[in-house]
Amino acid sequence: MARKPDFLDERLTERRNPRTTDIDVASSEVIVDLMHAEDRRVAAAVYAQRAQIAQAIELATKAIRQGGRLVYVGAGTSGRLGVLDAAECPPTFGTPPEMVVGIIAGGSPALTRSQEGAEDDADAAAADIEQAGVSQRDFVLGTAASGTTPYVSAALERAKALGAAVGLLTCSPAQEGLAAACDVRILVATGPEALTGSTRLKAGTATKLILNTISTGTMLRLGKAYGNLMVDLVAMSDKLVDRGERVVMEATGTNREEARQAIQRAGGRVKLAIVMVLKSVDAEEATRLLADAGGIVRKVVGDPPPVVSP
Repeated sequence: MARKPDFLDERLTERRNPRTTDIDVASSEVIVDLMHAEDRRVAAAVYAQRAQIAQAIELATKAIRQGGRLVYVGAGTSGRLGVLDAAECPPTFGTPPEMVVGIIAGGSPALTRSQEGAEDDADAAAADIEQAGVSQRDFVLGTAASGTTPYVSAALERAKALGAAVGLLTCSPAQEGLAAACDVRILVATGPEALTGSTRLKAGTATKLILNTISTGTMLRLGKAYGNLMVDLVAMSDKLVDRGERVVMEATGTNREEARQAIQRAGGRVKLAIVMVLKSVDAEEATRLLADAGGIVRKVVGDPPPVVSP
């Protein structure tokens, strides 16, 4: 039997892609075609993990309902994507910044400048988990494209020891002991990258898709939408002010001026304004109605209106 060459790596994300061996001499248009062909494989790989992703949503929802948090932890591209997803939750869903948290190896400097050595620092990982105050109420999701990042492994081990539910998202099989210790294991097999080992490509795209689904799915389960309308958004810019007014208009059938006034009376809370308009009540009564319904608008005012075609 022929001996396997020493340079062959067991990690799927480190293998050479036979479909892109001539990418270095390709024209710009062919480069686009080659990379697009690889990217098209990502969605199917993500969907193959639908059950595991749904399980992660349930774990995150449970954590938040019991006063805990969804905590992402990663290094490099995976870590940056976790921090990005966490940062986008407050303006989109009106959540406090501490509800969804991103921890990245190397800390804040790693967000804008590569800190490659940080991914090997297991001691820093355990310290970062402790500094974040991780407890048994939290769900900690580690993201590691290769499945072998020491920082992520150590962080999850410490989180597990503190009683937190833990999950792992990888694009290559992880160490058996680590995978077995996780409450949910998401292995999205995106395969070799167009550029060997560059996991900011397909692996990064898959990670972004999955984190989008987990955080959005969790917020949907928590009643942060009315139909597919964002009703807990925070109007922090002119664009979001406009979106909030349009949401109230679409949900209630009122005009823009009435929507604007309702939002003002609701203290800027779009969800509250919708209930006030549809139930013809003041902010105090609308608040009570929503509280009784667990914050779910549909339970208070019924089904949302149908989509109006342009």
